[in-house]
Amino acid sequence: MTVRLTINRTRWWNHIAYVADTVDGLVPVVKGNGYGLGRDALAPLAMKISPIIAVGTVHELAGLPDESTPVVLTPTLTAPESTDPVLTVGSEAHIAALRGWSGRVIVKLTSSMRRYGGGIELVAAAQRAGLRTVGVAIHPPLAGDDDTHRADIVRHLPEIDPSLDVWVSHLAPTTYETLPTSHNYKLRLGTYLWHGDREALRLQADVLDTRPVSAGQQAGYRLTPVPGDGTLVMIGAGTANGVTALTDGRSPFHFERQRMALLEPSHMHTSMTFVPTDQPCPATGDWVDLQRPLTMTTADELRWT
Repeated sequence: MTVRLTINRTRWWNHIAYVADTVDGLVPVVKGNGYGLGRDALAPLAMKISPIIAVGTVHELAGLPDESTPVVLTPTLTAPESTDPVLTVGSEAHIAALRGWSGRVIVKLTSSMRRYGGGIELVAAAQRAGLRTVGVAIHPPLAGDDDTHRADIVRHLPEIDPSLDVWVSHLAPTTYETLPTSHNYKLRLGTYLWHGDREALRLQADVLDTRPVSAGQQAGYRLTPVPGDGTLVMIGAGTANGVTALTDGRSPFHFERQRMALLEPSHMHTSMTFVPTDQPCPATGDWVDLQRPLTMTTADELRWT
């Protein structure tokens, strides 16, 4: 079984280079599964854009280039041994957990998302704890438009010391450029940076077997009744790769622009699909297109073209 991500290297990098050239204060994000490409593959490329690299957690610090300045976006309750990374705090509890650690921090302020963050008083609390505060972060939600996200950020600015960088996210670069000139900003970009040109990326899975089937027969782990005459197609992708049905229940697989119906939920390494007699059907060894978020999918093979 193989889930394969094909990347058009030139097209993919042209978008990244354009963003890097046009966004002042860009900080590339290399977290999670590396946006489907792997953190080990992305980190050296991120260094071509900026010496500052944002990662998700303290557990993602390993393997970063030695010359990079890592910024950890998610608060931690256990301080790392090294004081090289810049950590994030968003509550008194986060500050207390780092007491005695002498590194740098970014203080998260409350946004409408209400996940991490507090009031501006957290900056003073971090400084009293001996933490070197180098910035504040404001993280709007995905919901809403750019104007709403900008307003979420701007309402905090009057209380922020202009000597502190203001770290923001979920803003289009064109909106980011309109932030007031009273402060210096850093824009964290992950999905927009690495996935901004979707035509440069293609996710596929291989067909491992096919077999004819008739209406009324049963198949699969759950002996699901087959809905008609056609072909069962076993695809080499399943939950081990993060492959499941879409959020609305539809199949994530396509062949010749036709969606292939799941006979039953995907299993660890195989998804069983059903293709009616009157629809195009792949053969063993063919590749089918896979529609899944790359941030939730583990590719077995990266293919650069």
